[in-house]
Amino acid sequence: MNPNLPKPPPNDWTVRILMLLVLLLIIASFATLPLKWREFFTVEAINSTMELLAGFTPPETGLPFLTKTFWAAIETLAMSGLGTLLAVIFGLAFSLPASGRFGAAPRAAMRGVLNVLRSIPELVWASIMLIAAGLGPLGGTLALAAHTAGVLGRLFADSLENAAPLPEQSLRTNGASATAAFFYATLPQTLPQMMSYTLYRWENNIRAAAILGVVGAGGLGQMLKYHLSLFQMPLAATVIIAMLLLVALVDGVSFAMRRALTK
Repeated sequence: MNPNLPKPPPNDWTVRILMLLVLLLIIASFATLPLKWREFFTVEAINSTMELLAGFTPPETGLPFLTKTFWAAIETLAMSGLGTLLAVIFGLAFSLPASGRFGAAPRAAMRGVLNVLRSIPELVWASIMLIAAGLGPLGGTLALAAHTAGVLGRLFADSLENAAPLPEQSLRTNGASATAAFFYATLPQTLPQMMSYTLYRWENNIRAAAILGVVGAGGLGQMLKYHLSLFQMPLAATVIIAMLLLVALVDGVSFAMRRALTK
């Protein structure tokens, strides 16, 4: 054997056992779920699906309805943008104690709070917020902010914990305050990663904002629920197309911004 070649990695039985457990879990999932694949591909099911899809054509293209859909899309976009902004503000505030900067006890307590925030789905948050704030975009915006703050707070905290401590320690040694050392040494290291997390969550919140309208949070989702409940399929098709275009637009803008950050 050539001595210059790198040695093969040692056998890690922990990884193999974990992979085996995951495989067993997947097999158990298929075995326990009543998946009726044959009924899904029957001629009757296919015909019913095609009949439903045919009802969506042609989409409604009247100017009054297109104008209404446009403003609903703007409302959905505003909900996602404001909800993400609030989540970033609270996520940054939560990430400081969650990263262990104030000790082990505040770290454990704040991470417990973040776990609760992000473990509750947006739809559940929306149901709670709509009771407090009433129907409309305010409840949906607060629901997005609550869930996303839990996600971003955890991601931001992990980024701060993984940052190299030497630059901040050097500034502290030379007489800088703890706040100044954090803003000039640690935060610049993690800011690009935090921005990437924020943009990704904004993409997700666009989709979530469209869904939250189903429970009365406004925007395209509320329009979609209304027209589907009345079986107005062409109008619902226009709303669905607006959702797709809005998601594609935000995905493109977010991708361009992430590319700009990595240059």
